[in-house]
Amino acid sequence: MSQRTLDPAGARDGEAIASPPRAGRPPGPAPAAPRPWRERRAAWDARLAPYLYVSPFFLVFAVVGAFPLVYTAYVSVHDWSLLGGKGDFVGFQNYRDVWANPYFSKHVVNTLSIFVLSSVPQVVVAVVLAGLLDNQLRGRTWWRMSILLPFVVSPVAVAIIFGSVFGDRYGLLNELLGTVGIGPIAWHTDRLASHVAIATMVNWRWTGFNALIFLAAMQAVPRDLYESAALDGASRVRQFLAITLPMIRPTMIFVVITSTIGGLQIFAEPRLFDETTARNGGSDRQFGTITMLVYDFGWQLRDLGRASATAWMLFVLIMLIALVNLVLMKRIGSLAGER
Repeated sequence: MSQRTLDPAGARDGEAIASPPRAGRPPGPAPAAPRPWRERRAAWDARLAPYLYVSPFFLVFAVVGAFPLVYTAYVSVHDWSLLGGKGDFVGFQNYRDVWANPYFSKHVVNTLSIFVLSSVPQVVVAVVLAGLLDNQLRGRTWWRMSILLPFVVSPVAVAIIFGSVFGDRYGLLNELLGTVGIGPIAWHTDRLASHVAIATMVNWRWTGFNALIFLAAMQAVPRDLYESAALDGASRVRQFLAITLPMIRPTMIFVVITSTIGGLQIFAEPRLFDETTARNGGSDRQFGTITMLVYDFGWQLRDLGRASATAWMLFVLIMLIALVNLVLMKRIGSLAGER
């Protein structure tokens, strides 16, 4: 039997000529034409642009953050002198030496005490100030700017001012206490009194800054919630506790964590608190902090190995306390939301 073939000349007008499919390849749509280079560039720009925008932060962090952290860990396991340079590998011997140091435990307790006395009142007062500034006050722009002024003052100037306020013999505060029959307080020699004085310096500088952060979060709360609560008869205090605080919980977590990091790394205030004995944290190390111990190991004893080990122990302490604060804040926020 002969096979009929399709004559192209005999095809009807406008009728496509079918071509037999290739062996082993099913018939399908024709491949799409390549996109113009402008479309390809726009697609790559949409994919890479976000990473390019955030890359400067990661580059700077890698240089000034991650690399010093890793390099400090490397120095902490070596016998490293400030003048002699790198020595032998000693493992965790530097950590054991720092742990056995008679002043280490005292500096840890001082750091935790100053941290509690500064961070807790700082956050509480900042929330209250932000709640007051969130109302329709006269001259509220001036008030908002005024609470930020202590933050821009140099720590050296703050130390000089509060050094006169908390002077042991001729301090302004002791003079005021004497007018009401209270004897002078040894702000520089008494351990707890010195912690209160240093914490007051820290609170004076940072409370206004945290208040502005809280204020920005409060202004983002929808006003419809307050109007509905007011129609239901809720007072201003009830609105603040039931609406404002739960709505600004993420901001409170952020402020608590940053206050924890800054409070445990305190150095300038205790270092400048007393011109004569503040180099070592007081005559009996009564207000010395962990960062001051790092300074002593690194620059006075010129032992960078033990200084790096102390810095890493402080890093671990900060991480632990920050995680505890994070869990507590989330727990408190969830309980408030359930209520």
